[in-house]
Amino acid sequence: MVKVYYDQDVDMGVLRDKTIAVIGYGSQGHAQAQNMRDSGLDVIIGVRPGGPSWNKAKQDGFEVFSIEEASKRADIIHILIPDMAQPEVYEKSIAPNLSEGKALGFAHGFNIHFKTIVPPPYVDVIMVAPKAPGVKVRESYVAGFGTPALVAVYQDYTGEALAKALAMAKAIGATRAGVIETTFKDETESDLIGEQTVLVGGLIELIKAGFEILVEAGYPPELAYFEACNEAKLIMDLIYERGFTGMLQAVSDTAKYGGLTVGPRVIDEHVKENMRKAVERVKNGEFAEEWIEEYRSGAKTLKRLMEEISNHEIERVGRVIRRMAGIEK
Repeated sequence: MVKVYYDQDVDMGVLRDKTIAVIGYGSQGHAQAQNMRDSGLDVIIGVRPGGPSWNKAKQDGFEVFSIEEASKRADIIHILIPDMAQPEVYEKSIAPNLSEGKALGFAHGFNIHFKTIVPPPYVDVIMVAPKAPGVKVRESYVAGFGTPALVAVYQDYTGEALAKALAMAKAIGATRAGVIETTFKDETESDLIGEQTVLVGGLIELIKAGFEILVEAGYPPELAYFEACNEAKLIMDLIYERGFTGMLQAVSDTAKYGGLTVGPRVIDEHVKENMRKAVERVKNGEFAEEWIEEYRSGAKTLKRLMEEISNHEIERVGRVIRRMAGIEK
């Protein structure tokens, strides 16, 4: 069984008199920085001087510095910029300012696990990874609760690495909901696998295929969109709130029987075998190598794929339906 930590299990005293530099002030950066500050911690922001994030952080009342200066001043450097931007920023602006006993924090283990960032041996390396977008992390905290999170330790130089990670998790409100201890390896690999096979890749392809099959069968695209995409959101809400059984109890017996008998014929062992291949590519580093090379060469494949999906008929019809529903203006 995994270890789960709650408020009563964590002492924030390890962060007393420590300065935390949040690097980046985007979705996670603004949420985690504000939550930690509101929990009484000393938080500064490190961003590119003069940019939108610099001005926003200033407006929100933070002391804002260049990434170099924030890294010099901080005891804990919590890196919350996009994965692919991290290695260059780390080498140029953070690594030269790492002294013995400091800590490097991450919200995702990609660069540490795949060794595109290799910290020196005399610092702690930790992860605090909320399992929700930044907006939700902030909203839940302000409402008096929090979002679940993962914590992990990659390198424990001071002997206090886990205590620091847990204290930061408590400061962002995560221990109000529950914090699970994991490893950089497991968080990184499971995150990539989930994104590729289900959350992003799997869902897009399933919905798109369902839409295409309905249209090919002669049904109007608008009707196909409702059945394949619009109602998927309603079903996912039920699963999120009640689980599979609760969702099935909320739909008709016809939907139950059709779903439970036909679903396994569509998502069959062949699909699971394809998923296993995706798992192996993540675990052996093949996907990371491919993505890093893609990014460094200008992300041409990603741009092409984004253009293709943007031009798909389901997107054209979706915009019409979302405007009808008042979701999109």
